[in-house]
Amino acid sequence: MKTLVTGASGHVGANLVRALLDEGREIRTLGHYDDKALDNLDVEQIKGDVTDYSSIEKAIDGVDHVFHLAAKISISNSNSARVHETNVHGPRNVVKACMEHNVKRLVHFSSIHARNPHPKNEMIDETRPGSFDDGLPTYDRTKALGELEVLKGVEQGLDAVIVCPTSVLGPYDYKPSYMGRTLLELFQHKLPGLVKGGFNWVDVRDIVFGAMQAEKLGRTGEKYLLSGEWRSFSDLAKCAQEVSGVKAPSFVSPMWLARIGAPFAENFARLIKQDPRYTSVSLRALRNHRLVSHDKATAELGYNPRPLIETMQDTYEWFRSSGMLKA
Repeated sequence: MKTLVTGASGHVGANLVRALLDEGREIRTLGHYDDKALDNLDVEQIKGDVTDYSSIEKAIDGVDHVFHLAAKISISNSNSARVHETNVHGPRNVVKACMEHNVKRLVHFSSIHARNPHPKNEMIDETRPGSFDDGLPTYDRTKALGELEVLKGVEQGLDAVIVCPTSVLGPYDYKPSYMGRTLLELFQHKLPGLVKGGFNWVDVRDIVFGAMQAEKLGRTGEKYLLSGEWRSFSDLAKCAQEVSGVKAPSFVSPMWLARIGAPFAENFARLIKQDPRYTSVSLRALRNHRLVSHDKATAELGYNPRPLIETMQDTYEWFRSSGMLKA
Protein backbone atom coordinates (compact mmCIF):
# COMPACT_ATOMS: atom_id res chain seq x y z
CA MET A 1 0.00 0.00 0.00
CA LYS A 2 1.61 3.25 -1.16
CA THR A 3 1.00 6.29 1.04
CA LEU A 4 1.65 9.97 0.33
CA VAL A 5 2.56 12.38 3.13
CA THR A 6 2.61 16.10 2.38
CA GLY A 7 4.53 18.32 4.77
CA ALA A 8 6.62 15.31 5.80
CA SER A 9 9.67 17.35 6.82
CA GLY A 10 7.82 19.13 9.62
CA HIS A 11 7.62 18.04 13.26
CA VAL A 12 4.46 15.94 12.93
CA GLY A 13 5.46 14.70 9.48
CA ALA A 14 8.85 13.43 10.67
CA ASN A 15 7.15 11.33 13.35
CA LEU A 16 4.33 10.17 11.05
CA VAL A 17 6.68 8.96 8.31
CA ARG A 18 8.67 6.92 10.83
CA ALA A 19 5.52 5.35 12.26
CA LEU A 20 4.24 4.47 8.78
CA LEU A 21 7.58 2.93 7.85
CA ASP A 22 7.40 0.86 11.03
CA GLU A 23 4.16 -0.60 9.63
CA GLY A 24 6.03 -1.64 6.50
CA ARG A 25 4.33 0.94 4.29
CA GLU A 26 5.74 2.28 1.02
CA ILE A 27 6.03 6.04 1.53
CA ARG A 28 6.14 8.93 -0.89
CA THR A 29 6.55 12.50 0.35
CA LEU A 30 5.84 15.90 -1.19
CA GLY A 31 7.66 19.00 -0.01
CA HIS A 32 9.97 21.83 -0.95
CA TYR A 33 11.59 22.85 2.33
CA ASP A 34 14.54 21.49 4.27
CA ASP A 35 14.16 17.71 4.23
CA LYS A 36 16.73 16.94 6.94
CA ALA A 37 13.98 15.13 8.87
CA LEU A 38 13.85 12.53 6.08
CA ASP A 39 17.58 11.86 5.75
CA ASN A 40 18.45 8.15 5.60
CA LEU A 41 14.79 7.10 5.47
CA ASP A 42 13.54 4.72 2.80
CA VAL A 43 11.05 7.10 1.22
CA GLU A 44 10.44 8.43 -2.28
CA GLN A 45 10.77 12.21 -2.18
CA ILE A 46 9.05 14.46 -4.70
CA LYS A 47 9.78 18.17 -4.69
CA GLY A 48 6.72 20.32 -5.08
CA ASP A 49 4.16 22.56 -3.44
CA VAL A 50 0.54 21.91 -2.54
CA THR A 51 -0.39 25.21 -4.15
CA ASP A 52 0.90 23.85 -7.49
CA TYR A 53 -1.67 21.40 -8.82
CA SER A 54 0.72 19.74 -11.27
CA SER A 55 3.09 18.72 -8.48
CA ILE A 56 0.17 17.42 -6.40
CA GLU A 57 -1.01 15.31 -9.33
CA LYS A 58 2.46 13.89 -9.81
CA ALA A 59 2.75 13.00 -6.12
CA ILE A 60 -0.71 11.44 -5.80
CA ASP A 61 -0.60 9.36 -8.95
CA GLY A 62 -0.49 5.69 -7.94
CA VAL A 63 -0.96 6.12 -4.18
CA ASP A 64 -3.74 4.58 -2.12
CA HIS A 65 -3.85 6.78 0.98
CA VAL A 66 -2.89 10.41 1.60
CA PHE A 67 -1.98 12.22 4.82
CA HIS A 68 -2.15 15.94 4.12
CA LEU A 69 -0.05 17.86 6.67
CA ALA A 70 1.42 20.68 4.57
CA ALA A 71 0.33 24.04 5.97
CA LYS A 72 1.60 27.54 6.57
CA ILE A 73 1.73 28.15 10.32
CA SER A 74 1.51 31.80 11.30
CA ILE A 75 1.54 33.52 14.69
CA SER A 76 0.96 36.95 13.13
CA ASN A 77 -1.46 38.41 10.64
CA SER A 78 1.25 39.27 8.12
CA ASN A 79 1.73 37.41 4.83
CA SER A 80 -1.96 36.52 4.91
CA ALA A 81 -2.09 35.87 1.15
CA ARG A 82 0.52 33.10 1.37
CA VAL A 83 -1.15 31.62 4.46
CA HIS A 84 -4.52 31.57 2.66
CA GLU A 85 -3.04 30.07 -0.50
CA THR A 86 -1.35 27.22 1.38
CA ASN A 87 -4.05 26.47 3.96
CA VAL A 88 -7.11 26.83 1.71
CA HIS A 89 -6.03 26.36 -1.91
CA GLY A 90 -3.66 23.58 -0.83
CA PRO A 91 -6.42 21.35 0.59
CA ARG A 92 -8.58 22.20 -2.43
CA ASN A 93 -5.85 20.91 -4.76
CA VAL A 94 -5.27 17.81 -2.65
CA VAL A 95 -8.99 16.99 -2.59
CA LYS A 96 -9.31 17.43 -6.35
CA ALA A 97 -6.28 15.23 -7.06
CA CYS A 98 -7.45 12.56 -4.60
CA MET A 99 -10.79 12.34 -6.38
CA GLU A 100 -9.29 12.30 -9.87
CA HIS A 101 -6.81 9.57 -8.92
CA ASN A 102 -9.24 7.43 -6.91
CA VAL A 103 -7.41 7.69 -3.57
CA LYS A 104 -8.99 5.32 -1.07
CA ARG A 105 -8.73 7.62 1.96
CA LEU A 106 -7.50 11.12 2.80
CA VAL A 107 -6.52 12.11 6.33
CA HIS A 108 -6.47 15.90 6.55
CA PHE A 109 -4.57 17.58 9.37
CA SER A 110 -6.39 20.66 10.59
CA SER A 111 -5.85 22.34 13.96
CA ILE A 112 -7.60 23.20 17.20
CA HIS A 113 -7.32 26.78 15.94
CA ALA A 114 -9.94 25.89 13.32
CA ARG A 115 -12.45 25.65 16.19
CA ASN A 116 -13.91 28.97 17.33
CA PRO A 117 -12.55 29.74 20.83
CA HIS A 118 -15.79 31.42 21.94
CA PRO A 119 -17.38 30.88 24.38
CA LYS A 120 -14.18 30.31 26.34
CA ASN A 121 -15.80 28.81 29.44
CA GLU A 122 -17.42 25.87 27.64
CA MET A 123 -15.84 22.58 26.57
CA ILE A 124 -14.68 22.47 22.95
CA ASP A 125 -15.51 19.31 21.05
CA GLU A 126 -16.10 18.40 17.41
CA THR A 127 -19.47 20.20 17.37
CA ARG A 128 -17.86 23.60 18.04
CA PRO A 129 -18.30 25.90 14.98
CA GLY A 130 -15.32 26.81 12.86
CA SER A 131 -13.17 29.92 13.22
CA PHE A 132 -14.84 31.94 10.50
CA ASP A 133 -15.26 35.26 12.34
CA ASP A 134 -13.45 38.18 10.73
CA GLY A 135 -11.88 39.16 14.05
CA LEU A 136 -10.03 35.86 14.43
CA PRO A 137 -6.38 35.42 13.29
CA THR A 138 -5.60 34.60 9.67
CA TYR A 139 -4.21 31.16 10.53
CA ASP A 140 -7.35 30.17 12.45
CA ARG A 141 -9.70 31.24 9.66
CA THR A 142 -7.67 29.59 6.91
CA LYS A 143 -7.52 26.27 8.76
CA ALA A 144 -11.31 26.38 9.17
CA LEU A 145 -11.73 27.16 5.48
CA GLY A 146 -9.36 24.32 4.61
CA GLU A 147 -11.66 21.92 6.46
CA LEU A 148 -14.56 23.12 4.32
CA GLU A 149 -12.61 22.20 1.17
CA VAL A 150 -12.24 18.64 2.48
CA LEU A 151 -15.91 18.40 3.43
CA LYS A 152 -16.90 19.58 -0.06
CA GLY A 153 -14.93 16.63 -1.40
CA VAL A 154 -16.73 14.28 1.01
CA GLU A 155 -20.05 15.54 -0.34
CA GLN A 156 -18.84 14.53 -3.81
CA GLY A 157 -17.87 11.03 -2.71
CA LEU A 158 -14.34 11.41 -1.32
CA ASP A 159 -13.49 9.18 1.67
CA ALA A 160 -11.79 11.62 4.03
CA VAL A 161 -11.43 12.30 7.76
CA ILE A 162 -10.10 15.35 9.61
CA VAL A 163 -7.89 15.44 12.70
CA CYS A 164 -7.38 18.55 14.83
CA PRO A 165 -4.31 18.51 17.12
CA THR A 166 -3.63 21.04 19.86
CA SER A 167 -0.13 22.44 20.59
CA VAL A 168 2.57 19.93 19.67
CA LEU A 169 5.59 18.82 21.72
CA GLY A 170 7.88 15.84 21.28
CA PRO A 171 10.93 14.30 19.60
CA TYR A 172 12.13 14.39 15.95
CA ASP A 173 11.74 18.17 15.97
CA TYR A 174 14.43 18.92 13.40
CA LYS A 175 13.70 22.51 12.36
CA PRO A 176 12.88 23.00 15.33
CA SER A 177 9.25 24.11 15.76
CA TYR A 178 8.11 27.21 17.68
CA MET A 179 7.68 25.18 20.86
CA GLY A 180 10.86 23.20 20.24
CA ARG A 181 12.81 26.45 20.06
CA THR A 182 11.15 27.58 23.28
CA LEU A 183 12.27 24.42 25.09
CA LEU A 184 15.80 24.87 23.77
CA GLU A 185 15.84 28.52 24.87
CA LEU A 186 14.66 27.52 28.34
CA PHE A 187 17.64 25.17 28.53
CA GLN A 188 20.03 27.83 27.23
CA HIS A 189 18.77 30.58 29.61
CA LYS A 190 17.68 32.67 26.61
CA LEU A 191 14.17 33.35 27.91
CA PRO A 192 14.34 36.17 30.46
CA GLY A 193 10.74 35.61 31.50
CA LEU A 194 7.47 33.86 30.82
CA VAL A 195 3.99 35.05 30.00
CA LYS A 196 0.88 34.33 32.01
CA GLY A 197 -1.42 32.00 30.12
CA GLY A 198 -1.18 28.49 28.77
CA PHE A 199 -2.33 26.01 26.19
CA ASN A 200 -3.40 22.44 25.63
CA TRP A 201 -0.20 20.47 25.00
CA VAL A 202 -0.04 17.07 23.30
CA ASP A 203 2.72 14.65 22.38
CA VAL A 204 3.48 14.46 18.65
CA ARG A 205 3.55 10.65 18.85
CA ASP A 206 0.01 10.63 20.23
CA ILE A 207 -1.10 12.84 17.36
CA VAL A 208 0.46 10.40 14.92
CA PHE A 209 -1.26 7.46 16.62
CA GLY A 210 -4.61 9.27 16.48
CA ALA A 211 -4.18 10.13 12.80
CA MET A 212 -3.23 6.58 11.86
CA GLN A 213 -6.19 5.25 13.79
CA ALA A 214 -8.40 7.79 12.04
CA GLU A 215 -7.13 6.44 8.72
CA LYS A 216 -8.17 2.92 9.77
CA LEU A 217 -11.25 3.50 11.94
CA GLY A 218 -12.45 7.08 11.46
CA ARG A 219 -15.87 7.67 9.99
CA THR A 220 -15.97 9.43 6.63
CA GLY A 221 -16.46 13.17 6.94
CA GLU A 222 -15.88 13.23 10.71
CA LYS A 223 -13.50 15.43 12.71
CA TYR A 224 -11.46 14.16 15.65
CA LEU A 225 -9.85 16.47 18.22
CA LEU A 226 -6.44 15.18 19.29
CA SER A 227 -5.79 17.03 22.53
CA GLY A 228 -3.64 16.46 25.61
CA GLU A 229 -3.72 18.49 28.80
CA TRP A 230 -3.94 22.21 29.50
CA ARG A 231 -0.99 23.57 31.46
CA SER A 232 0.12 27.13 32.06
CA PHE A 233 3.34 28.37 30.48
CA SER A 234 4.83 28.47 33.97
CA ASP A 235 3.84 24.83 34.53
CA LEU A 236 5.45 23.89 31.22
CA ALA A 237 8.68 25.66 32.21
CA LYS A 238 8.71 23.93 35.60
CA CYS A 239 8.21 20.59 33.89
CA ALA A 240 11.16 21.39 31.62
CA GLN A 241 13.20 22.34 34.70
CA GLU A 242 12.37 19.02 36.38
CA VAL A 243 13.61 17.11 33.34
CA SER A 244 16.59 19.23 32.28
CA GLY A 245 17.78 20.48 35.67
CA VAL A 246 17.96 24.02 34.30
CA LYS A 247 16.13 26.57 36.45
CA ALA A 248 13.06 28.11 34.84
CA PRO A 249 12.72 31.91 34.66
CA SER A 250 11.16 33.36 37.79
CA PHE A 251 9.57 36.39 36.12
CA VAL A 252 6.07 35.86 34.72
CA SER A 253 4.69 38.83 32.82
CA PRO A 254 1.02 39.62 33.31
CA MET A 255 -0.91 39.37 30.07
CA TRP A 256 -1.71 43.09 29.92
CA LEU A 257 2.00 43.95 29.99
CA ALA A 258 2.88 41.34 27.38
CA ARG A 259 0.15 42.65 25.09
CA ILE A 260 1.56 46.18 25.31
CA GLY A 261 5.04 44.95 24.42
CA ALA A 262 4.05 42.54 21.64
CA PRO A 263 3.93 45.08 18.75
CA PHE A 264 7.41 46.35 19.67
CA ALA A 265 8.75 42.78 19.84
CA GLU A 266 7.24 42.00 16.43
CA ASN A 267 8.76 45.10 14.81
CA PHE A 268 12.17 44.42 16.36
CA ALA A 269 12.13 40.82 15.12
CA ARG A 270 11.40 42.03 11.59
CA LEU A 271 14.27 44.52 11.79
CA ILE A 272 16.75 41.79 12.68
CA LYS A 273 15.08 39.40 10.20
CA GLN A 274 14.01 36.81 12.74
CA ASP A 275 10.66 35.17 13.35
CA PRO A 276 8.86 36.95 16.19
CA ARG A 277 8.19 34.75 19.22
CA TYR A 278 5.66 36.82 21.14
CA THR A 279 3.04 38.44 18.96
CA SER A 280 -0.47 39.71 19.51
CA VAL A 281 -1.71 36.52 17.84
CA SER A 282 0.40 34.13 19.93
CA LEU A 283 -0.61 35.90 23.14
CA ARG A 284 -4.23 35.58 22.12
CA ALA A 285 -3.71 31.84 21.63
CA LEU A 286 -2.46 31.54 25.21
CA ARG A 287 -5.84 32.79 26.39
CA ASN A 288 -7.95 30.48 24.21
CA HIS A 289 -8.83 26.78 23.78
CA ARG A 290 -8.37 25.86 27.43
CA LEU A 291 -11.13 23.24 27.60
CA VAL A 292 -10.68 20.71 24.80
CA SER A 293 -12.26 17.25 24.83
CA HIS A 294 -10.73 14.22 23.14
CA ASP A 295 -13.62 11.95 24.21
CA LYS A 296 -14.68 11.22 20.64
CA ALA A 297 -11.15 10.21 19.57
CA THR A 298 -10.80 8.08 22.69
CA ALA A 299 -14.11 6.29 22.11
CA GLU A 300 -13.74 5.72 18.36
CA LEU A 301 -9.98 5.59 17.80
CA GLY A 302 -8.57 4.30 21.08
CA TYR A 303 -6.73 7.60 21.57
CA ASN A 304 -5.10 8.03 24.99
CA PRO A 305 -2.49 10.83 25.27
CA ARG A 306 0.49 10.32 27.58
CA PRO A 307 1.46 12.52 30.56
CA LEU A 308 3.30 15.77 29.84
CA ILE A 309 6.33 14.79 31.94
CA GLU A 310 6.95 11.76 29.72
CA THR A 311 6.80 13.96 26.63
CA MET A 312 9.21 16.45 28.16
CA GLN A 313 11.70 13.72 29.11
CA ASP A 314 11.69 12.19 25.64
CA THR A 315 11.90 15.58 23.92
CA TYR A 316 14.97 16.73 25.83
CA GLU A 317 16.56 13.30 25.40
CA TRP A 318 16.06 13.56 21.64
CA PHE A 319 17.46 17.11 21.57
CA ARG A 320 20.47 15.80 23.51
CA SER A 321 21.05 12.82 21.22
CA SER A 322 20.78 15.02 18.14
CA GLY A 323 23.36 17.50 19.42
CA MET A 324 20.91 20.41 19.73
CA LEU A 325 21.32 20.99 23.48
CA LYS A 326 24.00 23.63 23.87
CA ALA A 327 24.19 25.32 27.25
